Amino acid sequence: MNLYPKLILDALTKVRYPGTGKNLVEAGMVDDDIRIDGSRVSFTLLFARANDPFIRSVVRAAEAAVRTYASPDADVHVTPAARPAVPKEPDALLPQVKHIIAVASGKGGVGKSTVAANLAVALSAAGYGVGLLDADIFGPSQPKMFGIEDARPELTAVDGRDVIRPAENYGVKVLSIGFFVDPGDAVVWRGAMASNALKQLIGETAWGAPDYLIVDLPPGTGDIHLTLVQTLALTGVVVVSTPQEVALADARKAISMFTGEKINVPILGLIENMAWFTPAEMPDSRYYLFGRDGCRRLAAETGIPLLGQIPIVQSICESGDSGAPVALHPETVTGAAFRALAAQVVERTAFRDAHLAPTQRTAVGHA
Repeated sequence: MNLYPKLILDALTKVRYPGTGKNLVEAGMVDDDIRIDGSRVSFTLLFARANDPFIRSVVRAAEAAVRTYASPDADVHVTPAARPAVPKEPDALLPQVKHIIAVASGKGGVGKSTVAANLAVALSAAGYGVGLLDADIFGPSQPKMFGIEDARPELTAVDGRDVIRPAENYGVKVLSIGFFVDPGDAVVWRGAMASNALKQLIGETAWGAPDYLIVDLPPGTGDIHLTLVQTLALTGVVVVSTPQEVALADARKAISMFTGEKINVPILGLIENMAWFTPAEMPDSRYYLFGRDGCRRLAAETGIPLLGQIPIVQSICESGDSGAPVALHPETVTGAAFRALAAQVVERTAFRDAHLAPTQRTAVGHA
């Protein structure tokens, strides 16, 4: 059989990169250096980093695919290489913040704020500098989750102007509208007022130079979401859902909003919260109260990675109410799950930076 480059590329579409679920050609991992000399075939596969955990398995799968789909006699030589990182343009508003990750959900009640708080704590425990912006203007919950409801952030002078110094606990800098309103009072503002408040929390705060700024968004798709993507160039979004179909339907809407042509923000992955219930006295038992593997099916459907599945245990609720996120305790089932989630977010962020150009702020207007 005569070999030619398109035949090799067609064969490589049969191999999927485990980190994204995309085939090697679709993921842009096949370098433009395919060489064919008789039965000898050589090419380079580009990975996000030199120590990518999937290098060996992907190289073997690529070699097998060429022999299976192109020619059984092919002498295949694959060279793995680290893709040169795409330089990240600093955001004009927060140039020192390395990564800005929004935590979103299509509907309320899926534990999005709990996930945001524990993700921030787990990232901090892993040695990263972390800020957490509570962008849920009408339902701020992060002050309680971090046990700092009585904090009253003060102004500090930076570069000749007064800016807000965030509260801090567990190594995480936290800012929320909840610090500036009475906890018992409802925030009754029109959309424009809420959007302006968010802009102030973002731009008039001394965030410093954290590795990650986590943004806890309100549920749904509305003014706050549009204001955020107009104001900041997000590194990406993680979408939280429970396994039940009604939650998954709304998660699809959140994915559609962020990946739409006008907004175009990468989805780093899905997080399945309340994946199963494990009684404290029976740690090896699992009861699927809201259905089983709903986010896993959504991940397969959309090609978006599933970053983690967080079980329900009573300690999650108790820890949030007491102001001590469960991620502080890696010896627990849920604490370990959040630590593993943080590691996945770090890996997906590095992959995103290596393979995609920096996100641009959107010019989409309010409807």
